[in-house]
Amino acid sequence: MSRQLKKTLLAGVAALGVVAGPVASWAETLGDALASAYKTSGLLEQNRATLRAADEGVATALSDMLPTLSYSYEIGKSRGYQTNDAWSDWSDTLKFVASMDIYTFGRNKLSMDVQKEVVLATRASLRNVEQEVLADAVDAYMSVREAQALLNLQQSAVRLNQQNLKAAQDRFDVGEITRTEVAQYEAQLASVRADLASAQGTLSAARETYKVAVGHYPQSLSTPPTIKLPVSSLEAAVTTAKQRHPGIIALQHQAAAQDLAVTIAERNMLPSVTGSVTQSYADDLDNDTTSIGVGVSGVIYQGGAIASAVRGAIADRDAARAELLQTTREVEQGVRTNWAMLSVYAASEEASNAYVQAQRVAYDGVKEEADLGASTTLDVLSAEQDLLDAQVAAIQARIARETQAYSVLQSLGLLTVEQLKLNVPVYDPAAYYNAVKNAPTRYVSPQGEKLDRVLQGLMKQNQ
Repeated sequence: MSRQLKKTLLAGVAALGVVAGPVASWAETLGDALASAYKTSGLLEQNRATLRAADEGVATALSDMLPTLSYSYEIGKSRGYQTNDAWSDWSDTLKFVASMDIYTFGRNKLSMDVQKEVVLATRASLRNVEQEVLADAVDAYMSVREAQALLNLQQSAVRLNQQNLKAAQDRFDVGEITRTEVAQYEAQLASVRADLASAQGTLSAARETYKVAVGHYPQSLSTPPTIKLPVSSLEAAVTTAKQRHPGIIALQHQAAAQDLAVTIAERNMLPSVTGSVTQSYADDLDNDTTSIGVGVSGVIYQGGAIASAVRGAIADRDAARAELLQTTREVEQGVRTNWAMLSVYAASEEASNAYVQAQRVAYDGVKEEADLGASTTLDVLSAEQDLLDAQVAAIQARIARETQAYSVLQSLGLLTVEQLKLNVPVYDPAAYYNAVKNAPTRYVSPQGEKLDRVLQGLMKQNQ
């Protein structure tokens, strides 16, 4: 086989790495893509807003434990009909009322504890969404690399078949082969051109998926470094996932919230003790009054609504516990499956590389035999197609192995910005909570001013 044909084949094999030589300084790394996905994800912004709404639930629950102050102002005049009196002069009254729950058998405190569990569950859910966003970016990055590598390979195959066809036509012109053999080379060239068109379409689709996941179209993507898993054994991986997977943590807090909800429902059968202070100011200063009072209120009969609410809360608690158990099992299954598939893909990549080497040797041999008349044109074309298929399989095996390492990390619950040490400002889920947990009044209290600063910071992050 000529040196030019060997060079063309090697160019196809080089597509395995997408970039055969040193990576250019401007090439986009996987870390760059993940950082961009983290900064531009609308899904993350949506769930951060959901977390802020959950944070407000704590402030609302706390407000139920604090006194309330209200006012009312009335103006009017009166007339007595029995004595046929004339209308009295206009009079006005201003009232200020302060009231507070004195004792609720712990219901208000339990309600705040429920909201805190909801906040912790929502934070864990946000980390799970972060994992999904980064996993989608990894898949998009790897898909573009695979599509580009296959496109490079198909382009090399087209160039090779063009050279084969030209050589066949030259041999036909001097009478060495028949027109039928030339037609076979033409058919092979048409086939690889069709595959090239398909590869171009696949790359275009992968680029669009990349834009959605990362926030911009890919330019030049570099080969990602091999990541080191934080655990060395399968059982250690399972233990880590059960302890740190955000999906499990979120459901643990949801189950805790449901436990508290059952207690609250049971205590709703008990009364509440409230106190109030009322100050009234009338236009007649002699009628100014101050009154204080303590009241007890509770339900005697409500048609079984409270008992039904208790049973419903117990059912919700049991459902939350069952969901936690099922999710824990699914997470463990995911860890074990992904761990096994990582070994499978690594072995597949090694075998595919050996297969490429063997098919290259076979192709060289068949080509030389054809030059000597010992093999037919169909034998050469078949060997060429086998080599191309082997190269495609090797590319797919390598990309699958690289992607699977990140799938293992996600199944452990560790596919996060902090774990990957990405160069991007990390969202602080506690900042807004700390600003609103004491139910601040905006523009008035020091806590309100702190809340304003937090909101301004969030606006800057979204720009």
